Amino acid sequence: MLRTTTKTLLSLGRRSLASKVPAELPKAPLQAANHAETWSSSQQPRSAATSGPRFEQTAFELQPQPLSAMALINDVPVKMVDGRRAVCDGGGGPLGHPKIYINLDLPGPRPCGYCGLRFEQAPHHHH
Repeated sequence: MLRTTTKTLLSLGRRSLASKVPAELPKAPLQAANHAETWSSSQQPRSAATSGPRFEQTAFELQPQPLSAMALINDVPVKMVDGRRAVCDGGGGPLGHPKIYINLDLPGPRPCGYCGLRFEQAPHHHH
């Protein structure tokens, strides 16, 4: 009994919704960027919107180019460590990264996986 009542109500709801929807939806008004004329007296016309000091320099070679993170980290000297393990937490206390241990058994510098700082085992002098 409950199932047939629910089906009946659903079918009635669909019919009433279908009768209220117009066959063709009204067209949306054009957005401000698509208008040829200005909307206010303080707005620049479309042709003049991309001119001025902000848009004058378009040559990419003349734009300021900051160094990448890899170039900056390569400028930091390799840290020499006395033991076989280096510990890196990124420095800066809470602004660093999780503490990790870096194995230095192989020769050459070993980078931290988080911040890229390089560590190397100091040479041992046996007397």
